[in-house]
Amino acid sequence: MEILNLKIKGMTCDHCATSIDKQFRDKQGIDSKDISYPKGTGTFTFDENEISKEEIISIINATPYEVTGEIPAENASPTTYDLIIIGGGSAAFSAAIKAESLGLATLMANGGLEFGGTCVNVGCVPSKNLIRAGEAAYHASHSNFTGIRPKGVDIDFGQVIKDKNELVASLQQKKYMDVVSDFQGLKMIRGWAEFIDRKTILVNGKDKYKALKFLVATGATTKIPNIKGLADVDYLTNISLFDLEKQPKSMIVLGGGYIALEIAQAYHRLGTKVTLLQRSGHVLSKLSSDVAEELTSHLRDDGLVIHTGLNFIDVSENDDGIRVATEQDGTQKTFEAEKILVSTGTKPNTNRLAAERIGLKLTEKGFIGVNENLESNIPNIYAAGDCINTPAYVYTAAFEGKTAIENAFSGMGKKSDYSSLPWVVFTDPQVAGAGMDETEAENLNIPFEVSKIGLKDIPRAIAANDTRGFIKLIRNTETDKLIGARIVAPEGGELIQQLSMAIKYGITVKKLAESFYPYLTLGEGIKLAAITFGKDVAKLSCCAS
Repeated sequence: MEILNLKIKGMTCDHCATSIDKQFRDKQGIDSKDISYPKGTGTFTFDENEISKEEIISIINATPYEVTGEIPAENASPTTYDLIIIGGGSAAFSAAIKAESLGLATLMANGGLEFGGTCVNVGCVPSKNLIRAGEAAYHASHSNFTGIRPKGVDIDFGQVIKDKNELVASLQQKKYMDVVSDFQGLKMIRGWAEFIDRKTILVNGKDKYKALKFLVATGATTKIPNIKGLADVDYLTNISLFDLEKQPKSMIVLGGGYIALEIAQAYHRLGTKVTLLQRSGHVLSKLSSDVAEELTSHLRDDGLVIHTGLNFIDVSENDDGIRVATEQDGTQKTFEAEKILVSTGTKPNTNRLAAERIGLKLTEKGFIGVNENLESNIPNIYAAGDCINTPAYVYTAAFEGKTAIENAFSGMGKKSDYSSLPWVVFTDPQVAGAGMDETEAENLNIPFEVSKIGLKDIPRAIAANDTRGFIKLIRNTETDKLIGARIVAPEGGELIQQLSMAIKYGITVKKLAESFYPYLTLGEGIKLAAITFGKDVAKLSCCAS
């Protein structure tokens, strides 16, 4: 992108500036524009491959106003804003929406991914779309009923990716760009920002902007593990994988977290031979082993190849594809595939901020350190989203972006409480949770009791001939209040919100057990799990309590 600063003669009011601005609203190649009547200037960020400097000048000269000269970039004084947002994802947009409601003059400087950030471009939206595509393919070839014999499926992988791309583009426009399109106080520019001092940033190494306060919302990216040879091969991440229009015949997935599992199963069901390799002893290593083992058994039944507890020796590439050499308990084994996807966790995007220049404190892993009000060690700099060490979900990032602006400009002192946070892993069956598990309760010296009911004892699952998974509840034995829940079940994520609310508002297990639930819904499993604390549900009739 190029920057053009012009002197403009003839403007007598803000309406004049608006009239010039309108001439560029639908012009291809114009990324951002700032027409100032008081200064008699116009600043344009543009793509010189789509529109030239001369064209911009001629458009202005075709109006009642006239360009009288160009201001060299080094002589252009920095524009001052109330707020500068560094980043362009969920936290950034949530912050911009709140800032607009407060009447703030706001600049959003976004480098890297397109506006909208990870979720809409290379995360939630494309992955969940491909997961559903994979499920459609799977159900066309598999049946839980002996009397139903599927005839198979014809997968047009290129069309699946094309449809995914159209969905991403549509939601990126509708849910991000269109939302802020009529904001009066927001200016958006593309480029990497670094701090010059505590009130000034430099964008793309040349353009300076000042602000009273800042929100850093730069997100995170894939953390590449230090495995010999990996940096020398053409590996994929979630950013590059979703752009492949030709389906890989085979793929190795490095990692066993929720992103790795979701992608591995989706591509497996779409016809790629997937092998998942994990260093930890089980997938979803931060969760209890019973959850991981339950999910792993069903993924393997689905045909997905999973190896855990591996030490990685090296990665290499030849004309046939990728080769990964591993060792486990003294035995070496080599895995080969056409492509390799690295999905081994994330790291915060903070290395380009020049944090050390202004004394902005980062944690050992590179996250921006913030207090409970999302304020960094520098009073006018706040941070939100995946670049701080809080739960990394799009909905937490959006909450933090809004909260940070409220705290920065309204002095609300609003805090984040994630003790009942619901989350979902979108595999099939899904894994969902809220609150704490047994290990966390034990570490906090909370007296607890666990109830677990398999889907084989839930009428809805029995009728559907799909009894994969379980519902597990954890209660405080002194108060009977629900303190945690873990679910492995088809569409189990649809149950977790009510359990999150129960945890948040201190609902007792007794009340969960005594409430009405529609018969033959999966939600009835919550009632049965609650009853299981005191009774054997196998000895109850269908609708008994």
